[in-house]
Amino acid sequence: MSIGERHRAHRAAHGKKGQDLGPIWARPEPGTRRPRYTRDQIATVAVAIADAEGFEAVAIRRVAAELGGSPMSLYHYIAGKEDLVALMDDALMAETVVPGDELPADWRQALATIARRTRAAFLRHPWALAALQGKDAPPWAPLSPNAWRHFEQQLAVLATSPLDTGAKLDLLTMVNGFVTGHALRAGEMEQRRNTDPATVEAGLKFGQELLRSGRYPFIEALSRDPAGAAAGAAILDKEHFEELFERGLWLLIDGSCAMHV
Repeated sequence: MSIGERHRAHRAAHGKKGQDLGPIWARPEPGTRRPRYTRDQIATVAVAIADAEGFEAVAIRRVAAELGGSPMSLYHYIAGKEDLVALMDDALMAETVVPGDELPADWRQALATIARRTRAAFLRHPWALAALQGKDAPPWAPLSPNAWRHFEQQLAVLATSPLDTGAKLDLLTMVNGFVTGHALRAGEMEQRRNTDPATVEAGLKFGQELLRSGRYPFIEALSRDPAGAAAGAAILDKEHFEELFERGLWLLIDGSCAMHV
């Protein structure tokens, strides 16, 4: 029996699809007294592969090889790629949880600390947002242990705030969305900084043609404004980009508090 046939037999015995099995964390780990691998080890190897070579390089066969085993041996621990991605997502969420002794007493500062730590985790793994929220996103990600720890920590710091339940959840939705968007934008900026100069030059020439078309008068006016040119250049400056993150984060936190108090 081939590896693929054995895998299909395994899946048939435990459900037709990984999602039929429910979250991987709802299933006990292999019952052997001294398992060869742990879920944390599997996730760590998969994340390391993605960090070094991109998410596309992550495959059960590759992870098994890095662990020194066979693909079939890995199916003793996970049902398929969906489980593997879920473990990776949970490993990344672990990085967003702030140690208790590092959380400020003030709820605003504490929420900002969690936001900064979450953004830093995404920046360390620039492939994660696109990969783990795209077509390969595990449906059970919000139920992962570390996703719950992250959410629980956010709710805990908001417990001392004057916001009602609806306002708290609204604020978390806005802050989490802002962190995610800013991390994606930071990745784009880093890619632009590393773009081949010839490619940049070609893009600039095309942009100049668009400006000469007359269809974009406000953009054209901005291109002739010295302040606009300076602001555009500042966007690529990492320090300035960090300042924008802090400014936006505090506008959300303080603005939300002002609206609901």
